[in-house]
Amino acid sequence: MSDRALAVATWESLFRAQVAVMRTLATEFPTQEISFNEYDVMFNVSREPGRRLRLRELNKHVLLTQPSVSRLVDRLVALGFLEKIADPEDGRGAIVLLTDAGYTAYRRVAVQHAESIRRRVGSVLDSDEMTHLAQLCDKLQAAE
Repeated sequence: MSDRALAVATWESLFRAQVAVMRTLATEFPTQEISFNEYDVMFNVSREPGRRLRLRELNKHVLLTQPSVSRLVDRLVALGFLEKIADPEDGRGAIVLLTDAGYTAYRRVAVQHAESIRRRVGSVLDSDEMTHLAQLCDKLQAAE
């Protein structure tokens, strides 16, 4: 198999595995409080220092278009889960902050979601395989 064919086959395998896992996780996602996409936004903001992130940076971390992210952020602001303030370094930009109420809601969902991930990924791969897969995925992501 040529390098190109191997790269394409590897990509197809990675993509199809991701789709299969995401379908399962979306089906099992606890939707009582927030949607899967709202969770993704809150997850990304929660990982940042001070639980705050420039909206422009948030757009780089989620698989949504910029207008969709803006509407989603506005919904989370209306729910009291995020706060949106003007970026003091760039008046055209905004910073989103995860509120205490938002962090509490995020954590409640995260516990249930983590169990779904454990069942879907952790029951199929052993610890060494998960570590190796994470390293490979991080390497691919760093090459962007």
